[in-house]
Amino acid sequence: MHGGLFSSDDVTLDDLRGVDRNRQPPEEGLMCELLWSDPQMAYGRAPSKRGVGIQFGPDVTERFTTKNKLDFIVRSHEVKPEGYEVAHDGRCITVFSAPNYCDTIGNKGAFIRLKGDQMVPKYTTYDAVPHPDIRPMAYANSILSMMC
Repeated sequence: MHGGLFSSDDVTLDDLRGVDRNRQPPEEGLMCELLWSDPQMAYGRAPSKRGVGIQFGPDVTERFTTKNKLDFIVRSHEVKPEGYEVAHDGRCITVFSAPNYCDTIGNKGAFIRLKGDQMVPKYTTYDAVPHPDIRPMAYANSILSMMC
């Protein structure tokens, strides 16, 4: 998943398979929460710091993974200093692949490998590589102007 878990404990993998993903993301509901929700250390749920989706605690993660017979969830939408973070007693893994996000954050990037029947996560981290001497995000401006 991109973001995280849901405002309801009733969500199943079949519910997620049924989400129409060929559209603009809505500002509420399963697709929105799947894209934008974030884990929190506290139990329960809280309003999202992003203003969309929710924040969910280790108890929410445990109920979702148990209900859906999963060992853990893997998400990606949150910068982590070391490129990844394992939270919620190992049940919520964040892997962020963009090192030095927006050319300013200084974080590492990471990817995860899951091999064989055991599916034990193995993490690889990496630093950003130097790029041409241009101001941060300057390349994005030219890309955006071509799209408009």
